[in-house]
Amino acid sequence: MLRQYELVERVKRYNPDADEALLNRAYVFSVQKHGSQKRASGDPYFSHPIEVAGILTDFRMDDKTIVTALLHDTLEDTVTTYEEIEELFGADIARLVDGVTKLSKIEAQSATERAAENLRKFLLAMSDDIRVLLVKLADRLHNMRTLHFISKEEKRRRIARETMEIYAPLAERIGMYDFMREMQLLSFQQLEPDAYDSITKRLEQLNESGVDKVDRICLDLRLLLDELGMKVIVSGREKHPYSIWRKMQERHISFEQLTDVMAFRVITETTEDCYRALGIIHTHYKMVPGRFKDYISTPKRNGYRSLHSTVIHGENARIEVQIRSQEMHVESEYGLAAHWAYKQGGSGPDGQAGWLRDLIEILDQSHDADELLENTRLAMYQDRIFAFSPKGDLYQLPKGATPVDFAYTVHTKLGGQAVGAKVNGRVVPLRTVLENGDQVEILKSEGQEPQPGWLTFAITAKARAAIRRYIRNKQRDESIRMGENLFEEIVDRLPVEIGDKAIKAGLKRLQLEDRAALMIAIATHQVTDGEVMEALIPGSTGGQGTEHQAPAQHHPVSIRGLTPGIAYSLGDCCHPVPGDRIVGLRRTGEPIEVHTIDCMSLADGQDADWVDLAWDSKSKGGTARLQVIVKNQPGALASVANIFGVNKANILNLQLVNREGPFHTDLMDIEVADASHLMRIVSALRALDCVAQADRV
Repeated sequence: MLRQYELVERVKRYNPDADEALLNRAYVFSVQKHGSQKRASGDPYFSHPIEVAGILTDFRMDDKTIVTALLHDTLEDTVTTYEEIEELFGADIARLVDGVTKLSKIEAQSATERAAENLRKFLLAMSDDIRVLLVKLADRLHNMRTLHFISKEEKRRRIARETMEIYAPLAERIGMYDFMREMQLLSFQQLEPDAYDSITKRLEQLNESGVDKVDRICLDLRLLLDELGMKVIVSGREKHPYSIWRKMQERHISFEQLTDVMAFRVITETTEDCYRALGIIHTHYKMVPGRFKDYISTPKRNGYRSLHSTVIHGENARIEVQIRSQEMHVESEYGLAAHWAYKQGGSGPDGQAGWLRDLIEILDQSHDADELLENTRLAMYQDRIFAFSPKGDLYQLPKGATPVDFAYTVHTKLGGQAVGAKVNGRVVPLRTVLENGDQVEILKSEGQEPQPGWLTFAITAKARAAIRRYIRNKQRDESIRMGENLFEEIVDRLPVEIGDKAIKAGLKRLQLEDRAALMIAIATHQVTDGEVMEALIPGSTGGQGTEHQAPAQHHPVSIRGLTPGIAYSLGDCCHPVPGDRIVGLRRTGEPIEVHTIDCMSLADGQDADWVDLAWDSKSKGGTARLQVIVKNQPGALASVANIFGVNKANILNLQLVNREGPFHTDLMDIEVADASHLMRIVSALRALDCVAQADRV
């Protein structure tokens, strides 16, 4: 454990103007407040915040960050109050300590409102000052280093999983790769102990068989570059066990099949020298195709810059070479903390990390705890690709992203208006998976709206949160409109006309906040028609007790202007289209389910409230399903398709369901304007010689 004077000396070594009195006061305060508390290792508890502060001195952090590290557990684990810290150490330090405490309360596997609220507060605190995250990462790293002292295996695994899922990705996102690698390695040791032991033993065997292999390759690279007048620093290492295990899992290969277990780093003086060194290495050694990445011209979102290439060394070994300048090396080692380590005099980096801005943006769009935690994990823990706009602007996206994700990354409004995309000049569907380096142009329409189906292929947290939010708002708006339509019909059945006074009284009797809440309750069958009538005009149903039987409907309820799949859903069993006589099944908490009046599924709807519905004269059409038995002969299907084309009906789906003798039976889903349009198509199909039978399903 660092002694008081040792910690102060460390800080003074890189910051001679450090507030020595402040550091001493915080050190003593932490020791006194934690008192006799012990850690699982048996060490005094105050040794933990002191070691966390020591870790942060390696990154040359400012006085306030070091003090925050010393105090970071006092609010959570002692009787210390926020006001006490604010009075003794100032408002800034109190705010930082409080921000770290918020994250300490998060449970990675939790799906509770409390966990979501803690995460929300922490992200907002972190967006205000990223030092909150730096302290928490150092805190978690020290906890992982002492994790083996915890006796309960289940608790060790929970902490390790939390570290792997939340803290290691956070460290990676701000470029603190040493933190990330050590956290991953220590977590891997707990989560996959057998795999960890196996890979570690294999690496030890490799070291025994080729003790100086890494040194020999380092020397070869240095001599090669020195001969051509380049001043470089070359270092090498074996990849750590977790990195090796992950590659084995991704590529589905054994340890023996893994070739690039060694990585080498070449540090040059300038950016131009990076490309010159790359050219020399590629000229001297064979490059492995597809294993070159230029993170200098297209940096990672966390600012990481370097050239990565895999080459075949003279000893017939694949080696990964990373080439970067001294400035890039500092940034890659310290990540976002480099702004404090080598740019003294400021309060930290200007602006915030791009991915952090995305997290903040989705806070208001996340509906519940599950969604918020899912979105934050998506934003933190995904491999990245690069895509370009037509103007050449660079955007980073998760691997597997689609044009929808790209559109939402550019702007939420553009995402909602997307109708198609051009990738590298070629029109593609919105569900197309983007590749690294694609140029993407989004085709938009002012009349377009986000579609629920996009959730099946959108993978970015920002896109999914925005789509879900739109759907929720759309569902609310359309539920209110559906409720209004139903309400008008209910009121029409009352014996007297009602006004605002009766509605206010009815809301009070039904214990609903406002008119909108009443309409949603009616549309989702939270209240029955009889209950609404009785609340508006007591005694109007003639019912007794709490059960009120409403009079029969006077006229059908229009579904004009409502969107299928939002306020109501069309039955997959009968595929109703405008012109059909329809009825709705209303079940509690669900959209109204629309069926044709002769649908066989209605027999199973005795548990639902039946609503007489009607299409509006301006209804836009729908999807009908046909069963067509066609002769198995050349050109038969073309003749059927021609009927659809002539009658301006679009085929959405075609499925061969049976082939028997000279005939085959097809199910066809087609877009039609109304029932009359459908019947004309059926009649035309039946007139074909190649069609034995055509019926609507």
